[in-house]
Amino acid sequence: MAIPDVNDTLASLEQTLAGIEQVLDVPALRAKAADLEVQASAPDLWDDQANAQRITSQLSLVQGDVRRIEGLRRRLDDLVVLVELAESEDDADSWAEAECELDGLRRDISEMEVRTLLSGEYDAREALVTIRSEAGGVDAADWAEMLLRLYTRYCERHGWPFEIYDTSYAEEAGIKSVTFAVKAPYAYGTLSIEQGTHRLVRISPFDNQGRRQTSFAAVEVTPVIEQTDHIEIPEDEIRVDVYRSSGPGGQGVNTTDSAVRITHLPTGIVVSCQNERSQLQNRATAMAVLQAKLLQKQREEERAKIDALKGDSAGSWGTQMRSYVLHPYQMVKDLRTDYETGNTAAVLDGEIDDFIEEGIRWRKRQETPV
Repeated sequence: MAIPDVNDTLASLEQTLAGIEQVLDVPALRAKAADLEVQASAPDLWDDQANAQRITSQLSLVQGDVRRIEGLRRRLDDLVVLVELAESEDDADSWAEAECELDGLRRDISEMEVRTLLSGEYDAREALVTIRSEAGGVDAADWAEMLLRLYTRYCERHGWPFEIYDTSYAEEAGIKSVTFAVKAPYAYGTLSIEQGTHRLVRISPFDNQGRRQTSFAAVEVTPVIEQTDHIEIPEDEIRVDVYRSSGPGGQGVNTTDSAVRITHLPTGIVVSCQNERSQLQNRATAMAVLQAKLLQKQREEERAKIDALKGDSAGSWGTQMRSYVLHPYQMVKDLRTDYETGNTAAVLDGEIDDFIEEGIRWRKRQETPV
């Protein structure tokens, strides 16, 4: 990269980072962190468990934001010095180091810029993700399992812990459905852009005539509930069934009836959990998932009322949202943003950062009044 290009890029990064610092209000973040530290050190903090959980969670979130923004500022300042040194001494090694750091810093600042767009009520929450196979038979079940791998690989790349709560395996191959939790700050705001129907076109590995097959899988993303959300579920509104956990092909993985399925009678929502050995633990986890889905349903109903009042039909952006074509050509295309790539192997291996970034920017534009 030529020297003028490097300096132009540094100037652009400086402008972007300064804008991020202004939006996040770094001095206010530091003051908030200091106040939360005082609250967290109170000797009677855990007398109120719900409040203690809220305070410690907020403190971790705010401290993380401060560390990230201060780290980016420090890296940018150091990079300016490194570029000046490389330029004055015409040192090839310093130039190589500077260009490598420039690429990484540009990517990390872009990610932080997108993070500032996640300002929704629940965006900072952890996420519950459910994937279901839809039209396409065994190919759709296989496609649902491919999507599970895609998202778990994405989480692994970002160091996000995740836990699979329940898996319903298809008879021949793949899965009928799976629900898993992503336990990272802003997981909901980030992954909620993935909600909708994902379409796969490929030569079916299950067709002995080698014909092309189109299959579909649905992705649903909800925020993890907190104790302060107050989603009350009366006992007479649910039916609880217990059964034996099973694995692929119907094989039993537990000798006791520890798996739990809960049906919410008024809405027909069904959730299940079989990842714990204890029936009580599975029931508690399933209830948390049900509460999250009811919270999401409540939000969608409120949004629908607002859209109806506005005469807005653009609220249904979550239907068919991305197409993955593996034959007769290679392409993944987001149908909302028109962003596309020919590197299908990377996408299926969890490299969807560009799709998510474009989607979040697109969603923000939809929310912004013209």
